[in-house]
Amino acid sequence: MSHRVALITGSSRGIGFSVAERLVKEGWQVTITGRNRDTLDASVSHLGSGAIGCAGKADDPAHQEEAVAATLRHWGRVDLLVNNAGINPVFGPMMDVDLAAARKVLEVNVLSSLRWSQLVYHGWMQANGGCIVNVASVTGLTAASGLGVYGTSKAALIALTRQLGEELGPDVRVNAVAPGVVRTEFSRALYESSEDEVVATYPLRRLGAPQDVAGTVAFLASDDASWITGQTLVIDGGLTLGGRL
Repeated sequence: MSHRVALITGSSRGIGFSVAERLVKEGWQVTITGRNRDTLDASVSHLGSGAIGCAGKADDPAHQEEAVAATLRHWGRVDLLVNNAGINPVFGPMMDVDLAAARKVLEVNVLSSLRWSQLVYHGWMQANGGCIVNVASVTGLTAASGLGVYGTSKAALIALTRQLGEELGPDVRVNAVAPGVVRTEFSRALYESSEDEVVATYPLRRLGAPQDVAGTVAFLASDDASWITGQTLVIDGGLTLGGRL
């Protein structure tokens, strides 16, 4: 995997940072993004000379364009896009949801992923090939109490993955990962007050770790996955085996 370049959105911490760390260890150069410049700078410093950072909001068009341009200026290419940035400010029944908040979730989790994909495609991958991996969720596969807006956005991201897999072949592969609850700051509210009960619902009897997702993303970006596109790989410790969350 030497001399390959990845752009990973929302990657100053959590799953995105773990993906960046895994890729750098495997010889990739990476561009990471995040909203908080101090956190982003610390993450770049941890990753070392194989990383640069670009601060901004994932759904800001100016930030999107600058991050892609900075990647091409600094590294000269972008072989992998990981659409990891996502938000989940809404919890509760769909009939009570504030539509402005729902629009923001869809903007960040779905439309921004499409726009990032368009930029890297037209900027590099259309002529040179590449790979896109979208970070979805098991909530996009089935109903999840209280997480309807988030799950709807992730279901749309999974559908987008299939569509782009069909449209961008043969030179660009597009896949997704669908994690269960992963032990990160982003998902803390889902397990911190009842971790033993949550873990008991998983056949493998543990929550996910960011490294679990990072390893799967690295596989999908590798030549070992060269005949896989349009697919969503579930990484959930067996949570969805019963057909519901």
